[in-house]
Amino acid sequence: MKSVSSVLQMLPNVASAEVAPVKADAGTVQVINALFRELMAIFPAWKQAWPDQEAVNAAKATWTKAFMAEKITKVEQIRFGIEQCRKLGSDFAPSVGKFINLCQPTPEMLGLPPLETAFREASRNVHPSMAGQANWSHDAIWHTAKESGFESLNRLETSQARKLFERNYVITVRRLIDGLPLQKMPLALPARVDGRRTPEIGNRALSELRAMRSGAARHA
Repeated sequence: MKSVSSVLQMLPNVASAEVAPVKADAGTVQVINALFRELMAIFPAWKQAWPDQEAVNAAKATWTKAFMAEKITKVEQIRFGIEQCRKLGSDFAPSVGKFINLCQPTPEMLGLPPLETAFREASRNVHPSMAGQANWSHDAIWHTAKESGFESLNRLETSQARKLFERNYVITVRRLIDGLPLQKMPLALPARVDGRRTPEIGNRALSELRAMRSGAARHA
């Protein structure tokens, strides 16, 4: 009998790139079953969440739909979430919402400023008084601020502006992982700031994630 880890290693070879929320194909079923076996191995108190087989089956259906809604459609995303689960140090299985969050690399893992730092920088730089003299530490912050709308970030109450910026920062991170371009800062503003943070770990993380996707595509 194959171990869960060996099944997960083989997942790029099955038709699991797209998760069907209503009628899952054989590849998707294999992915979900392997995921739940792994979660049960990691979290000894998993029965608190799924006390019987009926609850397990219902959870699998719910998680599949949630993955589709949140665009968790790549095997490497699920693998990444499992690795983060191993670091939680908890006996209790996460909710599907928490697991989906664990599937997403944090900005720091990619060499970007954390959300709060990025939001403070954007809030400061989009103020009308900073026109023509704002310093941006990373293209990703400029891109996110532009997508959020300078006027909106200025006009909205702080908590609402933060939610708007956070939503777009998550999208920006996904674009970087997918190798998609970001909006360029206008030539009137500095394209780079001295001491810009470009940690090697961020470049390495991006390269590894893209390589995993390329490998999955070749074996699809």
